[in-house]
Amino acid sequence: MKFKKIEFLKEALREDIGRGDLARFIISGRSEAFIRAKQDGVLAGVEYLRYINEIADINIKFLKNDGDEIKVGDIICELDGDSKDLLSCERVILDILQHSSGIATNARKFVKLTQNKIKILDTRKTRPLLREFEKYSAKVGGVTNHRLGLDDCLMLKDTHLALFENITNAVEIARENIPFTTKIEVECETYEMAVEAMDCGVEIIMCDNMSDEEIKKVVEYRNEFATQTLIEASGNITIETIEKYINLGIDAVSSGSIIHQATFIDLSMKMKG
Repeated sequence: MKFKKIEFLKEALREDIGRGDLARFIISGRSEAFIRAKQDGVLAGVEYLRYINEIADINIKFLKNDGDEIKVGDIICELDGDSKDLLSCERVILDILQHSSGIATNARKFVKLTQNKIKILDTRKTRPLLREFEKYSAKVGGVTNHRLGLDDCLMLKDTHLALFENITNAVEIARENIPFTTKIEVECETYEMAVEAMDCGVEIIMCDNMSDEEIKKVVEYRNEFATQTLIEASGNITIETIEKYINLGIDAVSSGSIIHQATFIDLSMKMKG
């Protein structure tokens, strides 16, 4: 939502500017600038920065859009406004574009490798207070968001299941207490766990660190006895290993590395003479 993005920008600027940019004492007038790509990648962050003019005397004209592939030398956007505001906001503008574009670029690599044959999901392994921003960036790159938070689908992990007699007991209690429309996903480490969870009628099975052969057995059981259940693979899945999951018959793969292994894309802002 718009107000969330504006608040995000305000907090980012407040962190960097502190009590005030000391350079503002020696700068005056109006200036123009541009941001150029110094590295190939996928652009993201535009959706946030389009609101910068509501909190600073800066106008940004983007020449590229979220999701566009950019090349070294491409001009991303042109800026004009109060010189003080341009220079005070420079680092925050670049950080937003570089961080977001880095995640989008990494996400696009996963999508290209799997050729859209299965869904690629991100995870909740995000930096504190940056969940929404980082998941937006991953989505721009082409992946599908997994849970946004603990209030979005009930996932029963090993730490939850340790407190119950078995999966069946946990699911029965959950069904009695969670909202009617809430889905349940169960993290399963073995074929036997997956079968029990499917027999309970859960909506999603996560095959956690299972071997290829075990995942195939889970898929075979699902196809015969629980056709409505979705199957997700997870656990140490990276850009180097993602391709082997394409033809296992699963519906999705989730990987935290989409976000936490992404690196900033190199961009720079230059003032026009």
